[in-house]
Amino acid sequence: MKSDLFASENLATAPTAPGMELQNAKSVKYTVNGEMLARQGAMIAFRGNLQFERKGQGIGGMLKRAVTGEGLALMSVRGQGEAWFAHQAGNCFIVEMEQGDALTLNGRNVLCFDPTLSYEIKMVKGAGMTGGGLFNSVFTGYGKLALVCDGNPIIIPVTAQAPVYVDTDAVVGWSAQLETGLHRSQSVGSMIRGGSGEAVQLMLRGEGFVIVRPSEVTETAAAH
Repeated sequence: MKSDLFASENLATAPTAPGMELQNAKSVKYTVNGEMLARQGAMIAFRGNLQFERKGQGIGGMLKRAVTGEGLALMSVRGQGEAWFAHQAGNCFIVEMEQGDALTLNGRNVLCFDPTLSYEIKMVKGAGMTGGGLFNSVFTGYGKLALVCDGNPIIIPVTAQAPVYVDTDAVVGWSAQLETGLHRSQSVGSMIRGGSGEAVQLMLRGEGFVIVRPSEVTETAAAH
């Protein structure tokens, strides 16, 4: 059988070493030898002897997710084999973290990660419930993390002299050491009269970077 469908870039290759790699721009392949973690529902195929199990985050994490609708529902993948992960055909990227690094990510943008990384849900300081009760996922430690983004992300440097203001529905993540807060870009009078629809942004200040996606969350997308 002949077809462009069988081009070499579309074929799954034999595993060479444990860990994650990009299968293509829209999916991540993880060669499992022991355990790894992924968002629930993100596995699209696997081969080998693997077991998938829902992973709890503890009472605190579950409560935060119930109150805000944010957070990250995880599953553990154990055994020996290969698994492929993707989410709504979003673009996938692999981040290699070293000891001392700390990255804050929106739970909806996390795809999978090494078990050597530590993960914790934290409320975004300064955001409060007026910012949608922003609870993001803080990753620390050593290992690889795969994230997914609608479109190609924009990486904006943040400096002490030039804080960055980001739509809360478009932010993917940022350097965990940055100071956060809320910024109101409209007057109360303007909001009463209808306004621009961009009343509140997340303010990031300090030294680091912020990752922004070129789209905002729709109600349909946020539900998945």
